Amino acid sequence: HRAAPALRSSCASLRDGVRANQHGHGLRNQYSPSGLVYRDLGSRWNTLFISSSALLPGTWVTFGSQISDEMAESLMTIAYENGINLFDTAEVYASGRAEITLGSIIKKKGWRRSSFVVTTKIYWGGQSDDVITHAGLRGSLSRLQLEYVDIVFANRTDVNSPMEEVVRAMTFVINQGMAMYWGTSRWSAMEIMEAYSVARQFNLIPPVCEQAEYHYFQRDKVEVQLPELYHKIGVGAMTWSPLACGLITGKYNEGVPDCSRAAMKGYQWLKERVNSEEGRRQLAKIKELHLLADRLGCTAAQLAIAWCLRSEGVSSVLLGVSNTEQLVENLGSLRVILTAPH
Repeated sequence: HRAAPALRSSCASLRDGVRANQHGHGLRNQYSPSGLVYRDLGSRWNTLFISSSALLPGTWVTFGSQISDEMAESLMTIAYENGINLFDTAEVYASGRAEITLGSIIKKKGWRRSSFVVTTKIYWGGQSDDVITHAGLRGSLSRLQLEYVDIVFANRTDVNSPMEEVVRAMTFVINQGMAMYWGTSRWSAMEIMEAYSVARQFNLIPPVCEQAEYHYFQRDKVEVQLPELYHKIGVGAMTWSPLACGLITGKYNEGVPDCSRAAMKGYQWLKERVNSEEGRRQLAKIKELHLLADRLGCTAAQLAIAWCLRSEGVSSVLLGVSNTEQLVENLGSLRVILTAPH
């Protein structure tokens, strides 16, 4: 892997912090009244719609399952009032309950539709997971109580359908007004390029971004594969799991707490990962990271999120938070300035 840039913390203003965080990205940035930076999604889609927030809450695990509706509303309110304008969900999250919760809160708050962005994912694990169809998105829109989503993601590739059918299906939902754009989630760089080529060949609509896992221990795709697509065809990256499913917070340093995600039903894989030999090696590195963060005057979580944001082509980072303290802490990552070594 390429060497990570040197890190330093600063007491500079939030605006100065995020401005430094953008140095050299080639992304066009805008600022909210609160000073939060906004980035366009990808390099060729500046006129589409999106100044997507650099940090944004995702509803995986939390909404509809791990936290109460009241806590979900508090999280969204704090996020929105601090300039975060993008909320990500999926039909599979909590079997659709996450979308219901998200939609109910949006309706209750009465926020102007043009002031926020909603993205959702269909296909894998959903109610029509044998094929990508518009029925899955219609179900999502019903649960969200929205007329359209800003981006619909094809959650993993449809191995049962030719790529042309997938691209035509996504083009159809956009032409029907159910979505503004479409993206990919967990697709390989080769699959994304194939979708782009098919779209160009048949005058269809190509994907605008990829949702990819990205953290200290998962780097190759976002740092090596996606930058080439970013420069060639303008596909941006919306990354998730910046804290490696919570490992980087240090919560698993002494084992698996009863209240943690790894102790939840259906997350035996995470518990096994924590207790594996590789997991123990990662935890040892995380302890060193905490010492570094202490010296820099920030938390390990803030350092990890800022590190993700510094990567070229990363338009936004999805956060999975379960309480307001975590969200406020994560917002502090924008005060961590990353500089390349000279």
